[in-house]
Amino acid sequence: MDDDAVFDLLRTVEDPDLGDDIVSLGLVNEVTVDGDDVAIDLALGAPYSPTETAIAGEVRAVLGEEGIDPELSASVPDRDSGGEEAVLPNVKNVIAVSSGKGGVGKSTIAVNIAAGLSDLGARVGLFDADVYGPNVPRMVDADEPPMTTESDTLVPPEKHGVKLMSMAFLVGEDDPVIWRGPMVHKVITQLTEDVEWGHLDYLVVDLPPGTGDTQLTMLQTMPVTGSVIVTTPQDVALDDARKGLQMFARHDTVVLGIAENMATFVCPDCGSEHDIFGEGGGREFADEHDLPFLGSIPLDPAIRKGGDSGEPSVLAEGETGDALRNLTETVANNIGIVHRRAASAAVAERSPPTE
Repeated sequence: MDDDAVFDLLRTVEDPDLGDDIVSLGLVNEVTVDGDDVAIDLALGAPYSPTETAIAGEVRAVLGEEGIDPELSASVPDRDSGGEEAVLPNVKNVIAVSSGKGGVGKSTIAVNIAAGLSDLGARVGLFDADVYGPNVPRMVDADEPPMTTESDTLVPPEKHGVKLMSMAFLVGEDDPVIWRGPMVHKVITQLTEDVEWGHLDYLVVDLPPGTGDTQLTMLQTMPVTGSVIVTTPQDVALDDARKGLQMFARHDTVVLGIAENMATFVCPDCGSEHDIFGEGGGREFADEHDLPFLGSIPLDPAIRKGGDSGEPSVLAEGETGDALRNLTETVANNIGIVHRRAASAAVAERSPPTE
């Protein structure tokens, strides 16, 4: 078996989202053959996403039919070449979770995405960047403050396999945070760069509602892979979601999709369904702006109970848990599409035109 034979086998592996084989798309970074040993580096950037896991599995299966057990690795060259001076050099993906207005369950979605990704097997961090109303620690039942190293960096505590950082760890439980923009910028920067996040597959950032100083700081200083916009089906929430969408557009930030929260309520006594905040608004908003619809999360008292008790509903059984798991997997899959499209486009740009 030589390199050409391996590439021929890899041409039978299709990318289900980009619509071609992984060789033609430029998603095979390198193939090394040393006797019976075959090593393949793939341009896959969303660890533990179902789609990329399936692609890697198909690669193993195709080579396995020829009696080869390949050593697989994954890297996205343009992303992985930032160097030690880059912000968060050991974090592969930063997911910003945003909403145009408060009260739509943005923090709930952020917490469940983080816990869901960790449950898939990924290395995950969760940064509660809502400096004026930090409540993520309560939602994961984290009461241990971060440890401080000799070099004055912070070691984040962990809950549900997720590393956590929040302003709630640094101020009194009932103390209000009354800061102007420059102070917010300074603290957000410090809580990003002076934390021992370690090697992470995903860092989920729970942004405050709106389009203010915190959002501007994050988009200007952090390598955001993509954003999730949370809304309810209600028109008022959708109006504000449009403002968030424009904010990300102005900063050339990819929107991974629209998550609709607090949708249908199912009466526990009679089983009848009630669309308390309207019906289908999130999907219509996504369609209107040609964005992915990540899923609809029901208005379920279990989510509130899970948030108050520190047990994310994505880890529970039932339809609500299934909906949150599907949303999490879709977010991971869409991150993979972002990276694979970029890798394929970069290869096409470097390749000489054919005559």
